[in-house]
Parts: sequence; C-alpha cells; structure tokens
Amino acid sequence: MTIDGKLAWRNVWRNPRRSLLTMAAIAFAVLLVIFMVSFQFGSYESMIANAVEIGTGHMQIQAEGYYDKPTIRKVIPDPATAMEILDSAPGVVAYASRGSSFALLSSEDRTYGGMVRGIDPEAEARVTSLPDLVREGEYLAPDDYDQALIGELLAKNLGVGIGDELVVLGQGRDGSFAAAVYIIKGIFSSGQDEMDRSVIHVPLANFEDTFFMQGAVHEIVVKADSLGSVDATREALAMGLAQNGADNGLAVLTWEELLPGIKQSIQMDMVGGFFFHLLLIIVVAFSILNTFLMAVFERTREFGVMMAMGATPGRLVRLLLLESGFTTLVGIIAGFISGLALTWYLQKQGIPLPESTVELVKMYGMPERMYPKLSWFSLTIGPVAVSIITMLAALYPALRVRRLTPAQAMAAT
Repeated sequence: MTIDGKLAWRNVWRNPRRSLLTMAAIAFAVLLVIFMVSFQFGSYESMIANAVEIGTGHMQIQAEGYYDKPTIRKVIPDPATAMEILDSAPGVVAYASRGSSFALLSSEDRTYGGMVRGIDPEAEARVTSLPDLVREGEYLAPDDYDQALIGELLAKNLGVGIGDELVVLGQGRDGSFAAAVYIIKGIFSSGQDEMDRSVIHVPLANFEDTFFMQGAVHEIVVKADSLGSVDATREALAMGLAQNGADNGLAVLTWEELLPGIKQSIQMDMVGGFFFHLLLIIVVAFSILNTFLMAVFERTREFGVMMAMGATPGRLVRLLLLESGFTTLVGIIAGFISGLALTWYLQKQGIPLPESTVELVKMYGMPERMYPKLSWFSLTIGPVAVSIITMLAALYPALRVRRLTPAQAMAAT
C-alpha cells in the first residue's frame, strides 16, 4: 500500500463511530438491493410458472396465424411428426396435444358461448396443473369419452353441477354441424376468470369425432425443464421441424408470446423496482456526502497546514477519494456477504406467506412460500450501483479542497 493509501486508511478510523455508521448504511443498501432484486426475480419466476402450468405450457406448436385468429381449420395436420421431433428435442420434459373450438354450451335452461378444448387426460396432467384445479367431482380418466370438466364460473352461469348434462353445438373442421352431449364429471377453478367462465375440457378422442378433426390438432403444448432453457428448446424445435419438412405452416410460440400480459406486468414492476432501488441508493449517497463534507470542514486547518508544507491540492483530493473508496469498499463487502448469505438461506428455506393467504394460493396451485432467486445480475447490480453513486457523492467535498489556499484554510475556525 502506498503512503497515501496508509494515510487514508488511518484517517478513516479517526472517527470510528461516524465511519462505522457510514459503512453500515452502505452495507444495508447493498444487502437490501441484492435481496429485493432476487426477490423480484423469484416472484416473477413463480408468477410465470403458475401461469404456464395452468394452461399455456412453456411453449406451443401451432399453425401459423392460429394464435392471432383461432379458427377450427387452422390445424397441425400431422401431429405425429412433430411429436417425434419433441421426443428428441433437448429441454423437453413433456408435451400434450389439444383441439379447440368455439361452440354454444347449453344446459336445461341457459345457453352460453364458450371454448370446447379436447385434451388427452394423461398427457395434459404432465404439462399443466389442471388435475389440481378440480374443486368438485373428479378429473378425467384415460378411458372417459363423453365426460367433461367445466369452469366454476361457467357452471354457475349455466346452472349445472356434477352429473348434469351439457349440450354442445358447433361447427366441424369440414364445415359440417357438430353436436355432442357431455356429462359433467368435474368443476375446476384456475383463478383466471376468462378461463373459468368460458372453457370446458373433454377427452381428445371425443373432440376429434365430434368436430371431424381427422387426426389433426390445433396445438401441442410443451413443458420445458426450466424457464432458462425455453429459447434454446424453441430453436431446437424450429430447426427439427425445418429439417423434417414439418415446419410448413407451423409456428413455435413461447410463453412470452402466449402470455403478453404477464411479460408487460413484469416489465412495469421492474421499472417501479428500479426507481425504488435508485431512491435507496441516493439516500445512502447523501449520507456519504454529509460524512465527507463534515470531514472537510473539520480538517480545513489541517489541509491548510499540509498545503503550507508542500502538499498539492491534487494530492489532498486523491487522499479524500481514497478515504471514500475505503469506506465504500468495506461497506460493499459487508453488504455483499450479508446479502448473499441472507438471500441464499431464504432461497433454500422460502419465505412463508401469511396464514390468511395460504389456503387461497393453494387453491390455485401456487406455492405456500416465496423463494428469492439469486443471479449474477442481482449480486452485481447493487454493489456496482452503490459504488458508483457513493463515489460521485464523495467527489464534491473532495473537489472543494482544490479551491482552498493555505492562508484561508489555516484561518478557518
């Protein structure tokens, strides 16, 4: 360490109480930013996981244009080829085929428009949490044919319950009249009003017969091994479909395209979080500014004596910046270690939700605990931002020294 470095380190501890308080403020800011950013990322991951598990999956293979304008004629004509590619694609955990069509849903007294969704009960259970969302009755069995699951709000609107009949009237893929009668086997509640008031699930085999699908499906829902692997899995699927000539008229959509509302809400929350963290760091910066302004005022005569003995203003500025750097560095190291330890512990153990909300979140398949998510971004954004802003805050009082003259400084009281 240089002479200036040793002198700066000694000066840091000339007033240990003030230095420790400043270090503690910096450490707390770093700890809080690391934890809050990690908590934000963890809550986003939980939100996305819950949304994709309820219905969309991490990605879907569809006919081009089907997402923007879903019609019964926009189909995947040869789902078997796409499934062969899915079997060998990296990152794919499970997949399930679906058929969907708008139809009139009629009970004994009422009629509503809704979506009839044909599913393979076993495959669907591997990619979504639909079995866990059934509140009354039972989930569909593999050998069911004319049974149906109905959304809770739709069942209420139609005035039907378990065991009641539901008449479906729609249009087949070939333009013919499609009609079927289903027995309500279960009532589900996803927490998403749009789904709960408009969707019924029926066995895929029955859907294909009723709507004359001739082996075609409308979407293949894919579950990936993690959110981080979605983009790579999508590229592998697109490449596999192209190599097999099966991509003609097909598209692979990720959850970001299927759930644009989720992505937008996350972006808005990140903007709000950014301003909160920035405000916190600015408060710490003012603490640093106050500390070093006091140091400059208290040591003005000392600086005058040093300049009279030959010390240049530039050396004094460098000395004060070194003091600020040491104070900031100690605070950042302490905050980084404590923030890492706290967040890592809570990432493993989770943060329990209040008892009043536990039953509610369990109903919709959400975890009873919130888990922060450590990442390189959450570990570095706090220390880097705090170090930059605190050093800028310390620059002003340090530069004041450049305007001092030995006579003025030694005359100061």
